[in-house]
Amino acid sequence: MQTADVKSVWEEYTRALGFNASIGLNDTVENNENFFIGRQWEGVQANGLPTPVFNFLKRVVLFLVSSALDDSIKMQASPMNAAGLLSRDQEKRITDAVNMQFERLFEKNKINSLLRQAARNMAVDGDGCFYVYFDPDKPSGQFVPGDISVELIENTRVFFGNPNDRNASAQPWILISSRELVRGVARRAKKYKGDVDAIRADPDMEKNGQDAGEEKCTVLIKFWRADNGDIHAFECTRDGVVRRPWNTGLKLYPVTWASWDFVRDCYHGQAAVTGLIPNQIFVNKLFAMAMISLMTTAYPKVVYDKTRVEHWDNRVGAAIAVNGGDVHGVAAIIDPAQISPQISQFIDAAISYTKEFMGATDAALGSVDANNASAIVALQRATQTPLELVRANLQQFIEDMGSVFIDHMAAYYGVRMVDGKPFDFRVLRNTPMSLKLDVGAGSYWSEVASIQTLDNLLKTGKLELADYLMRLPEGIIPEKQALIDKLSRASQAAAGASVRTF
Repeated sequence: MQTADVKSVWEEYTRALGFNASIGLNDTVENNENFFIGRQWEGVQANGLPTPVFNFLKRVVLFLVSSALDDSIKMQASPMNAAGLLSRDQEKRITDAVNMQFERLFEKNKINSLLRQAARNMAVDGDGCFYVYFDPDKPSGQFVPGDISVELIENTRVFFGNPNDRNASAQPWILISSRELVRGVARRAKKYKGDVDAIRADPDMEKNGQDAGEEKCTVLIKFWRADNGDIHAFECTRDGVVRRPWNTGLKLYPVTWASWDFVRDCYHGQAAVTGLIPNQIFVNKLFAMAMISLMTTAYPKVVYDKTRVEHWDNRVGAAIAVNGGDVHGVAAIIDPAQISPQISQFIDAAISYTKEFMGATDAALGSVDANNASAIVALQRATQTPLELVRANLQQFIEDMGSVFIDHMAAYYGVRMVDGKPFDFRVLRNTPMSLKLDVGAGSYWSEVASIQTLDNLLKTGKLELADYLMRLPEGIIPEKQALIDKLSRASQAAAGASVRTF
């Protein structure tokens, strides 16, 4: 049976930090973040030498994230009524109530935007995590305050009780850490009758560099499953209790977790960026050495006889005085050294192979010649195949969040108005729900690929201009329909003139 007090929770936190240190998580995340945002020479002593950054890594990763995540995502829930215990009206009422809340929560919490950030964290850091909680002070649009909120959590702040198992629902406990202002933590501790004085005197306090005078401390919140299946929680700092153990009323951990690529016997995954960093370093170093060579040897140098020319004058058209004798042999120009063309070839090959192996091919972007449209579509779909596992992880991630939403509705919503009628959300506690995720086929990158494919079809004469315009996504060309109508009238007029001539 799990217990919670300040000492035991802090010891669990310390052991969890030790596990992350043993796999080098914090250093890996920091290094990946630096390379992704362009700080690719961080910690390198350049000594005045050039430090070029040609950040193809970021472009590849953003392509992967955009390709793996769909624009149109909609969660649908329905009661599992195989035993026929619910009438048709009851089943429809529950379905409508839950789906309306899904739509509202997705919009209110900007879930589509958060999903992109989570997918980006998965690709750069290795893992993505949502923390779902009920905020009693959040406006709900109902007569009763409080609503469900979603927070994106970095993987360095989430700790599993069993670090060898990536299944969040199977954990003995889950810890979430945060750095918060001491005055805010003390105010919350006062509300829940915690150890206000101990929190104010916490030795873990640190100065916030961005806001001098404000002190911060590490806050831990622990979740664990009690013997009756309920999720309990406890919140503390290093030396003080913020909120004593309480029953959250939940049946599921309020945490959803997904990794970019799985690592055996570890809940932390492998980031896409980690494997690309050596390629990025190789390209940057080749460019740096090429720049050094250009700066030192690319320009011609003049060698002159100092016994006959005291000072060489590089001004255009300036006269150079020679101390006696024939002017021949006074000076000579040394031709610049030639850089091997292999350098440029290796740079191009490194970038090209990296993009190809990660799926960011010309076919995926629709930039190949459209001699055969069906073949291009087949190639585009083939390049998406390596991302199917990542896409499945993201879809499961979203469905897990939907299950957590339903769990929170059952625990906290109570009776609320749905379509102008009261609905008791506590009925969800005894009603198993089936979740279905409707995803759209069009991400930003697939839209770009479609436009480029259409451009190639038009260029090669495989598509008429009117057909091209009708198939363009909305918003690309202003007043598109007016242009289509004009082309249609011109075509009809041309057809009529042809008939009269005949």
